[in-house]
Amino acid sequence: MNVMQDRQPAGITILGATGSIGINTLDVVSRYPDRFRVVALTAHTDIDTLAAQCRKFQPQYAVMADAAAAEQLQQRLRESAPEVQVLAGSAALVEVAGLPGVDYVMAAIVGAAGLLPTLEAARTGKCVLLANKEALVMSGALFMQMVRDNNAVLLPIDSEHNALLQCMPDAYTTGMAPAGVSSITLTASGGPFRETPVSKLAFVTPEQACAHPNWDMGRKISVDSATMMNKGLEVIEAGWLFNLPVENIRVVLHPQSILHSMVEYTDGSVLAQLGNPDMRIPISHALGWPERMASGAEPLDIAAIGQLQFSEPDLERFPCLALAFEAMRAGGTAPASLNAANEVAVQAFLDRQLAFTDIPRAIGYVMEHADVQEAGSLEAVLGADARARERAIEYLGTASNQVGT
Repeated sequence: MNVMQDRQPAGITILGATGSIGINTLDVVSRYPDRFRVVALTAHTDIDTLAAQCRKFQPQYAVMADAAAAEQLQQRLRESAPEVQVLAGSAALVEVAGLPGVDYVMAAIVGAAGLLPTLEAARTGKCVLLANKEALVMSGALFMQMVRDNNAVLLPIDSEHNALLQCMPDAYTTGMAPAGVSSITLTASGGPFRETPVSKLAFVTPEQACAHPNWDMGRKISVDSATMMNKGLEVIEAGWLFNLPVENIRVVLHPQSILHSMVEYTDGSVLAQLGNPDMRIPISHALGWPERMASGAEPLDIAAIGQLQFSEPDLERFPCLALAFEAMRAGGTAPASLNAANEVAVQAFLDRQLAFTDIPRAIGYVMEHADVQEAGSLEAVLGADARARERAIEYLGTASNQVGT
């Protein structure tokens, strides 16, 4: 799909417009008013930011998580953007993802909440710009089949996966087994605790965990980066995007976040994508694909950087990464259980109900008790998700290493 060549501006729905991905997407889109028109914007609870976005971009639809928030947004827009139709709830998210006038769907809702609207975007044949890694982690086989069956286009937005796509063979399509590729390597910054003594990790605070050294991200994703579960989920996602088994996927620590991923070919060549840590680069790549368009990011000054460092991740420090590899090897509904347990544990940590080092313990407890089944239907996936959340809550009730409020 290259809707950039159409005479009419391409319609775009942004799921999760008030998060960092959504804000950066609107920044790129605003640079090309003749190429893109914003059809729908969605948010969870951030009424102020979504109201400002609606005033600027005048979408047809705006969606909030619940009716009360939608009513408040409607009041804010009554004079400044009266044409915007304000909707509420999960069904509305699915609706705006599948609208006939939408060409692109930026799937940037964090967590399992983004699964159903992202699947709807694939079902209706959109160009899906995937920043919600959980959709593939939870339902990889179903999602990829839906993309194929409906001639949708799937382009990854995570900097690592987008980098891998840029290094793949010419005319490569996501989901295909890449010809001549022997392995892929995803880089990870290591987050804020890369050099913190392991003995002190039990005492870190949510504020410290959310202070990422390189990227400006939401709280949940920042904690995932600190535990390296974010990278573990990306490993599972990469397996589906690039049709590779777990043994052909590697992770290395790279604290500068300049080299985003590498593709190794059977002849020994290694292709890498480099760039400043600015999400507008992968966003503009996907919006312009298969062409290139300016992103607004600063050019990379490699001489000023001087050196790039790489090292193997320490799995004692980052047990969540090992858990993700185990879930990928187990297959079926195991990744859905992993993701659900992680979401519950991370929220408990953010709420100061769980110590940082208890996050992997909670996930491990859930995985030990998970009944792994074939992920052959949406019902099976959602069932595994629900059971894992129940197990994780069960662990919270028995965890001995809790922190005070």
